[in-house]
Amino acid sequence: MCGIAGLFHIGTPKPVDPARVRQMTDALAHRGPDGSGVWTAQGVGLGHRRLSIIDLEGSPQPMHSADGRVTIVFNGEIYNFQELRAELAERGAQFQTQGDTEVILAAWQQWGPDCLRRFNGMFAFALYDHGDHTLFLARDRLGVKPLFTAELSDGSLAFASELKGLLAHPLLRRDIDPLAVEDYLAWGYVPDHRSILRGVEKLPAGHYRLLRHDAAAAKPVQWWDVDFSRRHTGSEADLSAQLLHHLREGVTSRMVSDVPLGAFLSGGVDSSSVVALMAENSNSPVNTCSIGFDVAALDETLHARKVAQLFATDHRERIVDPDDFGALDALAGMFDEPFADASALPTWRVCQLARENVTVALSGDGADEAFAGYRRQVFHAREEQARSLLPAGLRGPVFGTLGRVWPKADWAPQFLRAKSTFQALAQSGEEGYARGLSAMAPEQRTLLYTDTMQRSLGDYRAEQPFIAMMQKAPAQSGLDRAQYADLKFWMPGDILTKVDRTSMATSLEAREPLLDHRLIEFAAGLPHSARIKGRQGKYLLKHTMERYLPKDILYRSKMGFVTPLAQWFRGPLAKEARAIATSGVLARTGWFDTDRIAALAEDHISGRSDNSRALWQLMMLDRSLGLIQPSS
Repeated sequence: MCGIAGLFHIGTPKPVDPARVRQMTDALAHRGPDGSGVWTAQGVGLGHRRLSIIDLEGSPQPMHSADGRVTIVFNGEIYNFQELRAELAERGAQFQTQGDTEVILAAWQQWGPDCLRRFNGMFAFALYDHGDHTLFLARDRLGVKPLFTAELSDGSLAFASELKGLLAHPLLRRDIDPLAVEDYLAWGYVPDHRSILRGVEKLPAGHYRLLRHDAAAAKPVQWWDVDFSRRHTGSEADLSAQLLHHLREGVTSRMVSDVPLGAFLSGGVDSSSVVALMAENSNSPVNTCSIGFDVAALDETLHARKVAQLFATDHRERIVDPDDFGALDALAGMFDEPFADASALPTWRVCQLARENVTVALSGDGADEAFAGYRRQVFHAREEQARSLLPAGLRGPVFGTLGRVWPKADWAPQFLRAKSTFQALAQSGEEGYARGLSAMAPEQRTLLYTDTMQRSLGDYRAEQPFIAMMQKAPAQSGLDRAQYADLKFWMPGDILTKVDRTSMATSLEAREPLLDHRLIEFAAGLPHSARIKGRQGKYLLKHTMERYLPKDILYRSKMGFVTPLAQWFRGPLAKEARAIATSGVLARTGWFDTDRIAALAEDHISGRSDNSRALWQLMMLDRSLGLIQPSS
């Protein structure tokens, strides 16, 4: 796993200063502590920071092809590189190393951009073809590895694995995009279609860009998508057998490593499934690690310990203080852009624990999105059934009225919190799902904005791109569209960003076997009954894993990493909550009604309402903007 950065001149190929590229890569040193390199030529410069995983001594970067025609910097892993290497060798390719980077070079020379379809892996890379004078930027299918780009005032395009690599360049403008602030408040992160800074873009997952010196900057081209529009046929037993085959392929392909390898183990379905299949394929105990909390309602270590004992893993666990808020500044610095998924804190802690013993850790991320494991997906499927029974002309007035008058009862049991359900049923399926997924509803955001901010936003609302994505999805049903949006919008923006930044902050490579594209494509074709049965999500996955895991692991309630935000803001962070409105960067932007923010804080601290999520978002926004614009 690595960090990459570079410059490419569009128009006139000007000389590139190696020191400038090195400055950008030095900002990414945490992603690659094992080595660094810079290469420049007229109009192009490539930089690399290396975390050695495969061919530890023999694959330094930037790397040149055997004939010297192509140069690459690469972040990620190509899991099927050995098979590709054999095929390319039969076609006449010559190799000087034993790693996967050189395979990408040979694959490009053999197949051009179509080489991407042959890769099974996670990757972001920049490849310069000296013969064609072109720069090829590419990102993996699902967006496991990131890539930021920006056009600079000197006519160059800069790129880097993280925003901090671009921030190291003096020509990068640091103008905050108000539309990104709207996106962030809606979702809790800045999605891939935007960046917190105007002029900075993220190469979307499953896309590439092919740039030339003598042409305008080419737009991204999509080279992969997931298709929910077709259904597999066959019995449940047949589908289960196929699923197990794909699960095994995903896990075993990601166990290739020349450094110590292990797994995160929470004791939930997904990580337990990964560990079970790792143990099946390993001749030695699997290294596993878990973190827990000294609060019974938040702690899963007993479940993780049970799975570890079942498969005789070399298991380590650590109890983490729930009051871990002292790391907030470090957390903001990891993400560059504002990021409000509070589970990033415990994710970072488990990465730190894993890195004490291993350099690569397998995770269980991806199964909820692919197999309908989130409660919101199950609720959405049921809401879609209700929508099909009532015409929109009736749903809007009836449920819209109920949604307006029903009290917002944060304190009440779940079945009495019907306000959001009524609001969702009054809208289309796409609008309802966007509301259910959002961190802050549009009417809440509107109340916080000043007139100045409202004018900056115009008619734009953060839900619009999400709704459009669902509407255009290759899908048959509302559940299909919801899962498509989760895989294409939520997962790269939130889940994969969280894991990439927290793991890379500790120089740990995290691999996601349940995001093997063959497994994802198979899951997208499953009939509804294989995804949701009754109120049970991930039905076929759980049924398939019954041969490995006990039912109290497979069918227990989902927990996930929890951070006690509500308690923090009524206790040790109460002062911080009150300060959001009057101090820091936010108070100087003119975007927010400070009286309303102050009221949010007081209502929460007094216990009148639970505003912890909104306060957390505003606090993390304040800290992130302070890092991006330190002199503001």
